[in-house]
Amino acid sequence: MFLTMCVTAQQPHDTTKPLHLTLVQIWEQAELNNKRIAMSRLRVESSEEALKDAKAERLPEINAAGAYARVTNMPVYEDGLFHTPDQFPVLHNFYKVGGEAYFNIYNGNKTNLEIKKGATEHAIAEEQKNLTVSEVKFNAAVCYLDLARSCRFKELIAKDIEEQERQLVHIQELQKNGVVLKSDVLRATLKLSRQKMGMIQIENDIAIASQKLDLMIGIDEHVLIQPDSSMTTDLAVPGTYDDYLVAAAEHAHEYRISERETALKELSLKQVKANVAPRIGLFAEYNWSYPQIQFYPYGDAVYGLGMYGVKASFPISSFYHNKHKEKAAKLQLERQEVEHKETGDVVRQQVNEAYLRYKEALTRIDVAETNIKQATENLRIVNNTYFNQLSLVTDLLDADTQMLQTKFDLVSANIAARVRYYQLQKVIGNL
Repeated sequence: MFLTMCVTAQQPHDTTKPLHLTLVQIWEQAELNNKRIAMSRLRVESSEEALKDAKAERLPEINAAGAYARVTNMPVYEDGLFHTPDQFPVLHNFYKVGGEAYFNIYNGNKTNLEIKKGATEHAIAEEQKNLTVSEVKFNAAVCYLDLARSCRFKELIAKDIEEQERQLVHIQELQKNGVVLKSDVLRATLKLSRQKMGMIQIENDIAIASQKLDLMIGIDEHVLIQPDSSMTTDLAVPGTYDDYLVAAAEHAHEYRISERETALKELSLKQVKANVAPRIGLFAEYNWSYPQIQFYPYGDAVYGLGMYGVKASFPISSFYHNKHKEKAAKLQLERQEVEHKETGDVVRQQVNEAYLRYKEALTRIDVAETNIKQATENLRIVNNTYFNQLSLVTDLLDADTQMLQTKFDLVSANIAARVRYYQLQKVIGNL
């Protein structure tokens, strides 16, 4: 009955067949099609390429170069600059082609630090993607449960309208027989019209929630989703607060991101310190030139010249240029460490709040079930007394309203408990 009532909700341009999806299927569709998740996935791929680029820095640097030049005449001032020089004959066309290679041996461990930094940034991007997936799944669950609640409300109101119509016919018969006043009929009719207006509102709520869920999981926005009726199943019994804290310390996405960002600041400090370090590497180069004008005597011929060996350099100026950079990096690390501790405090507070709210929601279910029993008995008593002329129609209508409201409260309590459960799972990083 629940699914049947939900299917009848009308959308302005709903031309497709209703689609029944469970919450797990909603999550699967969201992971495949949600735009926020797609963007986070692209950030992960980008960081992976950046990591590969950092690792490629270990490979030798190889360059090839060529040059062509016009060489000017070479005056020789044998008698001084203020006398006419003799012109030394030169070849005016110059060609050079060659290559060089450099292989880094040591540069203050900067290459390894850059690789570790790229790996940490990649891990942060992965964790941010996991956080995005968790948030999208939670939002989808909230929207899905809201849709299920509206469908359940529609079923309850439809049943109530049927009962009110039968009751109105009975009251009208009593009024024809002069047993009750016409005002009783008018009040019952007014209540019935309000219920029918409420049905229209709930149908619109179903259409809005369905379209919102369609867009969230990346399917045609005109598809009407049929939620599963599993919201009536039992909820998980909450564990202890300490158990959730341990789980959050290991899996909470915000905490893990903050932890890796702290490690990133530590690597940045090490990189700054590495500025005051020698650079040592192997080099080799070979060039062909024409004509030979590098060494005397010059010659009209192609010549080749190669060199190889070890290059070493030391940035002496870094001793004073690096002082303030290192101090700034230390302060950024200290700030990040404080922020990491604050993130831990926030996560613990969120775990505590979500845990207590979940237990509170479970208690509300028990209270709502008790209220239904009381409202059912109250309606039975008032119904008997009214049709025996022992109570007013207002008492009967109030009892009907209270009965419907307690049913609404039970549905809302079940939905709210599930929302709190998924919120708790999101906070501890288990969604």
